[in-house]
Amino acid sequence: MSESTLRTAHVIKTSTGRREIDAVPVRRPGRWFASAALVFLVVFLLEGWASNDRMQWATVGDHLFAPVVLEGLATTLWLTAAAMAIGVVGGVVLAVMRRSANPLLSRLSWVYVWAFRGTPLLVQLLFWYFLAAIVPEVGLGVPWGPTFVEFDTNQLVTQTSAALLGLGLHEAAYMAEIVRSGIASVDEGQTEAAHALGMTRRQTLRRIVLPQALRIIIPPTGNQVISMLKTTSLVSVIAVPELLTSIQAIYSRNFQQIPLLTVACAWYLLAVSVLSVGQYYLERRYGRGASRDLPPTPLQRVRTALAARRPADQEPVRPKPAPQEDR
Repeated sequence: MSESTLRTAHVIKTSTGRREIDAVPVRRPGRWFASAALVFLVVFLLEGWASNDRMQWATVGDHLFAPVVLEGLATTLWLTAAAMAIGVVGGVVLAVMRRSANPLLSRLSWVYVWAFRGTPLLVQLLFWYFLAAIVPEVGLGVPWGPTFVEFDTNQLVTQTSAALLGLGLHEAAYMAEIVRSGIASVDEGQTEAAHALGMTRRQTLRRIVLPQALRIIIPPTGNQVISMLKTTSLVSVIAVPELLTSIQAIYSRNFQQIPLLTVACAWYLLAVSVLSVGQYYLERRYGRGASRDLPPTPLQRVRTALAARRPADQEPVRPKPAPQEDR
C-alpha cells in the first residue's frame, strides 16, 4: 500500500512470517467541512422559514385539520384510486391490443396512446368538462337509426365524472406503455414453452407472462400513483372539491395564501410518504426472484445498528445446567 492511501500503518511480524497491517484511513477534512457547511445552510433556511412571522403558523394549525380540508383530502385520495384503477385496467387492455396479431387492434391501440399522450392533461379535462357544447345528448340505439334511450350530457358528464374521464383515460395511455415494456421484458422462450404445453395465448399471458412482467411493471406504476396523487390538483380548474380547490376556497376569503398552501403541501407530503413506503415493500416482494440478497428494510437496518452498538459484556448470560447427581 502506498503512503497516499494510509496515514498511519503498523507492521507486525508473526511467527509464521505473515505481516498484519493495522491501516488507518486518511482523514478528509474537506469532506467534513462541506458537510458542515451544507448542514448549516439547511438549518439556517429552516430556522428562517419557521421563525418568519408572516408565515402565520397559527393559521396553519387552525386549518390543518379543518373539516373542509379533510373532505378535500378524501376527495383527492379517492380520485387518485379511481383514476389509477381506470388507468391500470385500460393500460393492460391497450398493451394486449398493441401486441395482438390483429393489425386493426394493434393500430387502434397505437392511435389511442398517440392521441391521449400527445395532448396536455389540462386540455383533456377541459374538453370532457365542456363536452355538452358539441354533444348535448348521448343516446343508445341503432347507428343512423332510431334511438331508444337518451341522456342529457350535462347531467351525465358532471364535474367529478369529467375529472375521472380526463385523469383515467390519460393515465391509461401511459400505463399501456409501462405494461407493454414489462411484457416485452419476459423471455420469448417462456411463451414458447407454454404453447408447447398446450396453453392458449390467454392462459399464457395470464399465468406465465404477466406474473413475471410485474417485477418490471410495479416500480413505474408506483411512480405513476404518486404522480397521479399530485396531478389531481389540476381538476381545480373545473371546480372539483379536492384538496387544492378547498384550500383555494379558504384563502380567497381570508387572503392567507402562503399559510393555506403550506397546509396543502403538508397533506400532499404525508400522502406521498405513505405511498412511497407501500411502493418500497411492494417492489421488495416482487423483486425476490431477481436477487438472492435483498437489501435490508429500514427496520432491519435499525436492528442491525443497535445490535452492533451493544457491548459484548451486555450479552445475556445463559444459565449453566445443574449438575446431575450420581446414582
